[in-house]
Amino acid sequence: MKDRRNNLQKNKLAKNDKNMRPRKGVLSYMRRHWIFYAMLALPILYYYLFSYRAMPGVVIAFKNFNMFKGIWESPWVGLEYFERVAQSKTFWLSVRNMMTLNILGLVLGFPLPIILALFLNEISRATFKKTIQTVIYLPHFISWSVVGGMMYQIFASSGLVNTIIKGMGGQAVPFLSSNGWWIFTYFIVGVWKSIGWNTIIYLSAMTGIDQEIYEAARVDGCSRFRMMTAITVPCIKDTVAIMLILAVGGLASIGFEQPFVMQNSTVMEVADVVSTFVYRVGLEQGKFSIGTAVGLAQSVINFALVLSANAISKRVSGNGIW
Repeated sequence: MKDRRNNLQKNKLAKNDKNMRPRKGVLSYMRRHWIFYAMLALPILYYYLFSYRAMPGVVIAFKNFNMFKGIWESPWVGLEYFERVAQSKTFWLSVRNMMTLNILGLVLGFPLPIILALFLNEISRATFKKTIQTVIYLPHFISWSVVGGMMYQIFASSGLVNTIIKGMGGQAVPFLSSNGWWIFTYFIVGVWKSIGWNTIIYLSAMTGIDQEIYEAARVDGCSRFRMMTAITVPCIKDTVAIMLILAVGGLASIGFEQPFVMQNSTVMEVADVVSTFVYRVGLEQGKFSIGTAVGLAQSVINFALVLSANAISKRVSGNGIW
């Protein structure tokens, strides 16, 4: 009887142990965590409709596209449009401007959200911290069309900033009509609009740091600045590495909205970038094949930059996207 009872207990323990073991297989894992995968439905649908489903359209870059004949009936021309683009001085000017703005944003703009997130993480008063966060997050949700109107009201020759400068006895600064000042204004407006969103990413990474590490550091007599540099920064290095890889991978492309709403005829020498070049040539002039060729070349270069940045990051710091 005793042996039978022991066998029953062993069988019960074995059964419980079996139930507690993680199930093997991807499908079993997905069934257990189905709610998280359900959240991916809308992003997957978005990329399917606007990226993968539209991907066959890249063949326009290799065809003399005719709207009436359609994509597949238009004649093949090979690399003709790539050669035309490569011989265009206007295109290379837009490439130079794009790289200038992107490198400036990477070198000067990339560290700013990290620094801001570090200081926000040190604020102990919840009300004050939430107020600051709201103020810096809000610009991200403002349309670039609205931002463009605000910018002209603030930085124009008769705008708010120049009115204050002239009221103090100074001379008006050509923020929007001088090449150098336009680049400066472009950088300031871009940082103002994007710094809040990027700060959210780093703050989210900081919330995952074990608070016991900070407690141990306080017991050892570490200052808040020392804890910031010795604990917080090393703990978010994976996030910083991923964001840096993505930033480097985007050097060969630039958004359309900000350059478009900020450029004017007096600063086109520095304000005309690849995205506005594609808009002007591809849509306004109806040369869809040239626009597609430029877009395809940008995608290939960005992909190569992502691979290179990821390889360098893994070799230097051991962290990468994959």
